[in-house]
This record gives sequence, C-alpha cells and structure tokens, in this order.
Amino acid sequence: MALNIVRLCGDTRNARLAAHSRALKRGIFESMVSISDPDKLFYERENLSQERALSLVEQGLAGMDDGELYFEYTQSEALAYDDGRLKTASFDITSGFGLRAVAGEATGYAHSTEISEAALKRAVNAVQAVRSGASGTMSVAPERTNRHLYGDQDPVAQTDFARKVKLLQDIDAYARSKDDRVRQVSCSLSAEWKVVEILRAGGHRVRDIRPLVRLNVSVVVGDGERMESGYQGTGGRMGYDSFFAPDFWQAQVNEALRQALTNLESVPAPAGEMDVVLGPGWPGVLLHEAVGHGLEGDFNRKKTSAFSGLMGERVAAPGVTVVDDGTLEGRRGSITVDDEGTPSTRTVLIEDGILKGYMQDRLNARLMGVAPTGNGRRQSFAHTPMPRMTNTYMLEGSHDPEEILGSVRNGLYAVNFGGGQVDITSGKFVFSCTEAYLIENGKVTAPVKGATLIGNGPDVLTRVTMIGNDMKLDDGVGTCGKAGQSVPVGVGQPTLRISGLTVGGTAA
Repeated sequence: MALNIVRLCGDTRNARLAAHSRALKRGIFESMVSISDPDKLFYERENLSQERALSLVEQGLAGMDDGELYFEYTQSEALAYDDGRLKTASFDITSGFGLRAVAGEATGYAHSTEISEAALKRAVNAVQAVRSGASGTMSVAPERTNRHLYGDQDPVAQTDFARKVKLLQDIDAYARSKDDRVRQVSCSLSAEWKVVEILRAGGHRVRDIRPLVRLNVSVVVGDGERMESGYQGTGGRMGYDSFFAPDFWQAQVNEALRQALTNLESVPAPAGEMDVVLGPGWPGVLLHEAVGHGLEGDFNRKKTSAFSGLMGERVAAPGVTVVDDGTLEGRRGSITVDDEGTPSTRTVLIEDGILKGYMQDRLNARLMGVAPTGNGRRQSFAHTPMPRMTNTYMLEGSHDPEEILGSVRNGLYAVNFGGGQVDITSGKFVFSCTEAYLIENGKVTAPVKGATLIGNGPDVLTRVTMIGNDMKLDDGVGTCGKAGQSVPVGVGQPTLRISGLTVGGTAA
C-alpha cells in the first residue's frame, strides 16, 4: 500500500489551515491512532494470521542457510515552508513485506505491498530459486534483547497539523526579525513512525517501533549584490515535543543565521597542501565517508576496500580510535535491533590506530567466519539488508581545542561540510566546506569560501597529529547512501589536526 493523503501548496491562510487540520482529525489521523495494537498492522488487518505467516516462512526457508520475513508499516509526513508560505505538506502510509532466502552467497528476495496469504505464497515460490547450494542448516537466530533505545511515540499522529505549521511560521518570522540582511528563510519539519517485525524459521519473532523526526532551517542573507546562506538541522529518534520550545527552535535559527552572516564576510579560500584542523561533531562526516564505508563487511569480504586484508595492522596514527555504535539512546542512527533482528552493538573498528573489526550483517559475517555486529540495514521492505553504519565516530583525545589551533602556523579550520565523494576501493575523497576559516600564526582569522578537502581516507588517518578532548556527535541530520539505499545515520568526532592535507581553493 502506498497512499499519498494530502499535498497542500500555495495559500496558507489560517482558515484553510484550520479546515485542513479538522479534516485530518476526522479522517486519516483517527484511523491511525485507532491502530493501538501493532498486530493489526500486519495480521488481523490483512486477514493473515501470525501462525499461518510462520508456517509459510518455515516452508520458504526450509533447507536454506539463512533468511527472514520482514514486515514494515510506516507513517511519514513532511512540511516545507519557504518564501513566507507553506509550499508543501505531504502525508504517506506505506506497508509491505520482504521475504529473503540465503543459500551460500546467493540471495533470493521477494517483496510486496500486499500483505496477504496469497502474496506471501507467491513470495515463497519465488525465493525457492536459490535453494541449490545451501548447506541445509539454518543459521542460529539472533539473541533476543529487551533493551529499548527510544520510545514508541508517534510524532506524525500525536501533534496537531496546525501547530506544526505555526512552528514553521514562527521560525520564518523570528529569522526575518533578527537581521535586516535576511533575504530568504526556508524551513522544514519531517517525521516518520515505523513498525518492523521480523519472523524466522523456528518461531523467532522480533518487533521494533522506530520514531524519527527532523527540523531544518536555511537562511539566505544579502549585502548589496552578494548573497550567502547558512544551514542548521537537528533531529533524532524522539517525538516533536522539544521542537516546540522557543529556546530550542530559536537556537537552530540563530545558528543558521550565524553561518550565513559569517559566509557574507568570507574571502576566497587558498589552495595547496597545508595543515587542517577539523572541528568537532558534523565534520565526522568526512570520517564516515572516507573511512567508514571501507570498514563495512561486504567490501572487505569481496576485497574491494582499501582496508581489505589489514586486520590487526596499523591503519591510523596512534591515539585514533573509531567505533560504530548503534546503542546510543535517541540518536538518529541508533537501532534497538537491525533489520535482520540482530541487537545493535558498539563495534570497535580501529583502536589506537590498529584495525580491529568490520561492520557485519548476517550474510557477510557467516561467510567471513565472524559474529554479526547488528549492522544489517535496509531502506525499506523492498530492499535486501547489507552492512551499513549506525553512529560512527572517533573517540576523544587529550588536547584542548585551543591548543590544537594554536599549534598551526598557517592552515585551514574546517567547521562544517556540505557534499562529498569517495571511492571505496582507493579511499580517495573530495569534500566541500560550507564553513571554514584561515589559521594564521595560531589564530583563527578570516572566514573563507570555496574550500575543498582532497585526500585519501586511510592516508588521512595516518596524518592525524593531535586529537581534541571535545568529542561531539552531530545534531541528528545524517543520511547515508549505498547501493541505491538510504538510511539515517549519525557521525561525530573531536577537534582534529591533520598534517599536510590538500586544500582546493578559489583564491587567484
């Protein structure tokens, strides 16, 4: 089922918003709230009993090495406010299942938006194609967990539509009131409430309810003909409640405006090889892209990663410890269990510069002879799981951030990043800085525009010379893409000094 309930554009007069809100309360929101028992999402609602579903799973996975039936139900919404009016408002419900059968290295996968016995029977017949090559013994099911890293609140249904629109209106008005150089304000609010259930042969059943919210604020400022922008976002696995506190959303606006006004004063970035200091928090996205993907199990099993075959060897400077941790409460990348039913874990990837582990799903862990790490993730029921990051970050060191900056004679201080590209096999990357400053004689001076960082992920780790004592996680906006699938993730790091990194600039 894929249902687009409403798309509202243009006029946002109060009367229209109120009427829309009343319609939502009378209609779809009431039907959503009435589904208080998750069993009704996948069974009674579709005339499919849990017992019959388990029986078909047993049939479909008989003689296979691994596999599961994955149910999913998602309610999602997105509101975008731009140029002084509500531009779009959408609400969607999607549901479906995916049946996976694994034999050796081969995977048979069938999915459907129709949750019924007939559809499940068709899926069982489809996945039988990979039966040859199976060992005939089903892998042991994941251990169960009673841990809960987030609540089961439904932010989509529990907050009045008009109140959400009012929040976006207040953000717009507040941003414009802060500085007469503000030319444009864009903000958006989005949420989803996802219920997943995983059934395995033998009656093993796991359920997880996953909320996810996000607030984005973008501000454009101008001085004469020059225009610059700033952005701030925040979110996590929680409800909307904290978002409505004025102190909270005003802080997001203030940060976006600060970045925009800083960029308005920026000068062209220099180019060449120089020492670079990375700020704490979001700059960890460079670590995520340049190093994290190379530490996922599938790339290493297939020997296409720059880290393949280096287990136990030094791959980073002393003091560099990198972990992937899906157990952090309320974080955007956290998961109580992964999409195969394995409890999330804290996996040490690099410890004091030595390669210690990879992130694993069940298939790659079995083929590599190691334990799964709870990193089997998928975008939706229409996708097969694969090893993916959760919250990936570097642990802090002993240096004060001011000490690190003071140690650089001439260099670049990179605080925020935009887009980037990385080649998993070679480790080469290019990242653009959205906020960066010159460092001159140990002092942070002029902001610069147009700086890019160019390097090689494994090589960069060996160039880390100072690690700050200010480890920080990002504000909860990360989304990771791999093989056409997107999943929410978190990143983080302390302030870092990297020696001799190539900077691409715009200075003449």
